[in-house]
Amino acid sequence: MTESPESRCADSRAIALRLAALSHPARIEILKHLSASSCCSCREVVDHLDLAQSTVSQHLKVLVEAGLVRFEADRQRSRYAVDHTALAGVSASLNQLVASCCPGSLPKRQD
Repeated sequence: MTESPESRCADSRAIALRLAALSHPARIEILKHLSASSCCSCREVVDHLDLAQSTVSQHLKVLVEAGLVRFEADRQRSRYAVDHTALAGVSASLNQLVASCCPGSLPKRQD
């Protein structure tokens, strides 16, 4: 079954949104910190990165909107966790892009 142009365009927009969310060094550091535990509060991320709470909140919002981080309200705290499936999907999409644009350039997997 052939994918429609609309579907390909929607997939490209989704990938671009996620890549844009990864384009800031603080957001990459937030993802690394969140990956080290099952979930964290915004305060824990602030303490780790030494950034203003409002700055961390904005970065977390971008990551949540991109679907790379899950948000859960936990009484008076907000909890955040990496969506590992979504992040792995970004990797797979990039691999597909590189493979289609540059055949033979991806390293062979060692299983």
